[in-house]
Amino acid sequence: MKLTVVGCSGSFPSAESACSSYLVEADGFRLLLDMGNGALGELQRHCGLYDLDAIFLSHLHADHCIDMCAYFVARYYRHDGGRCAPLPVYGPEGTEHRLTTAYADTPSASSMSEVFDFHTVKPSTFDIGPFTVHTERVAHPVEAYGIRIEHAGRTLTYSGDTGVSPALDELARDADLFLCEAAFTHGKESIPDLHLNGREAGETATRAGARRLLLTHIPPWTDPQVNLADARAVYDGPAELAVPRKSYEI
Repeated sequence: MKLTVVGCSGSFPSAESACSSYLVEADGFRLLLDMGNGALGELQRHCGLYDLDAIFLSHLHADHCIDMCAYFVARYYRHDGGRCAPLPVYGPEGTEHRLTTAYADTPSASSMSEVFDFHTVKPSTFDIGPFTVHTERVAHPVEAYGIRIEHAGRTLTYSGDTGVSPALDELARDADLFLCEAAFTHGKESIPDLHLNGREAGETATRAGARRLLLTHIPPWTDPQVNLADARAVYDGPAELAVPRKSYEI
């Protein structure tokens, strides 16, 4: 598998990065994890507008899904080659309604489903293309899911947005790469069931036995080096910060 960081900023885009969006590729199949603010423009650095094979939305906060509205425009109003066939989109219950409401002026109430084939995510195991995926609900104010992606004996786990969660520990169990949010700073913010700080991300990776930790979703107002140092203080494996436009082999 190859993971490419399309965007990794938390809450809103930074000067260097779009919000959460990650491209996972294997066997010629392209799965996008989330499409937050600014992600659609950045995505075009890595693949064509119409080259995605599926999208997974971890939850429906704007910094993880709002560029789906722009992507709707690209797919619905495409004239060269005709309108795109519906693209599989996996998201929490109400994803279609959320995107239709956010766009606010779709031609009809069902227009989104003309270019997106919506599938409701629940805790389960299923296939997306060549990937076997397992999803579990994690600790966030809205319905949110972490995802474990397996292919050819290798495993990638993406936390989505979450506080400390036993479900996340299991999703990250022995993962080759653990892409984990670390939005809060240890000793500064402390709000249960919202976000992890760097130390908590490191502790989760340690409990799970993850082989490599990649911290993401760090907001522009947070010093990422502090969060990385906090993670490394409690996690002995390789730990680094997600870097926009960088690819990682898994």
